Amino acid sequence: MSEPLHIRTPLARVLGRGAARSGTEHFWRQRLTAVANIPLTIAALAILIALLGRNQAAVAQILGSRAVSIIMLLFVASITIHMRLGMAVIIEDYVHDDSAKLTLLMANTFFAIAVGLTSVYGIIKLAFGL
Repeated sequence: MSEPLHIRTPLARVLGRGAARSGTEHFWRQRLTAVANIPLTIAALAILIALLGRNQAAVAQILGSRAVSIIMLLFVASITIHMRLGMAVIIEDYVHDDSAKLTLLMANTFFAIAVGLTSVYGIIKLAFGL
């Protein structure tokens, strides 16, 4: 009997990756951030609801506390990573021109970085009173 024909290379079969070489990893990262977003979003919403009706000094003091800062930093990191991954999937699926796809994927990454860094800067500024 002859061996079955495989389209994938032996290395690709060993690594367990598809044709794009990163589809499974991308899938799991998106699922991981989605699961992490559930408790982090609930915590962030609870914090924001607790801030309703308070003056600016009280809000700055609460958001500047260590526990709240850590929760908000984790929330921002998880949300921005998930946002970048989700938009990348949409761009890859619906943009067919290669140069436009590359440009949009780069813009998506830069936008996610800008949103994440801006948010982290604000949280750190409140936490350390800079």
